[in-house]
Amino acid sequence: MDQRDEEEFAEYFAARRDAVRRTAYMLCGDWHRADDLAQTAFVALHRRWKKIRDRAATDAYVRKTLVRASIDESRRPWRREWQTETLPEPADDTPGLDELVATREDLLAALKEVPPRQRAVLVLRFFEGLDVTSAAKELGCSEGNVKSQTARGLANLKQVLEREVETNG
Repeated sequence: MDQRDEEEFAEYFAARRDAVRRTAYMLCGDWHRADDLAQTAFVALHRRWKKIRDRAATDAYVRKTLVRASIDESRRPWRREWQTETLPEPADDTPGLDELVATREDLLAALKEVPPRQRAVLVLRFFEGLDVTSAAKELGCSEGNVKSQTARGLANLKQVLEREVETNG
């Protein structure tokens, strides 16, 4: 890339870094993984920067790369979590700051339990504000698939949140 392209990319990166990181966090629910996903998306964008003709579509390209990277990461065997009957250390019963901001934390925790594809649809539709058509383009699937994944994702999210309310009040 020449100097002008590098400067354009640097400006885009500086302007969109935080928004991409937040979207990545909504997809995976972990700030460290969100940083990795954002980095993956920006590296892919940097590789293709010179070939991008329509700079207005750059956000869409980054979102699509982010969603794909998130889904790919969730499929990797070392990312799978194993549930056990006993916790490795005793739980702290004292109420903390997390209980004071329960609504947001409960939503993010519940979002982690939704399958990756459904989570991606929910994040794109409700946190990124994309319509069904745009979300379908981002995910490379049909609009009907987006609609069904949205319905299933919302149902799963509702079920997890109801379970949380029953458990913790």
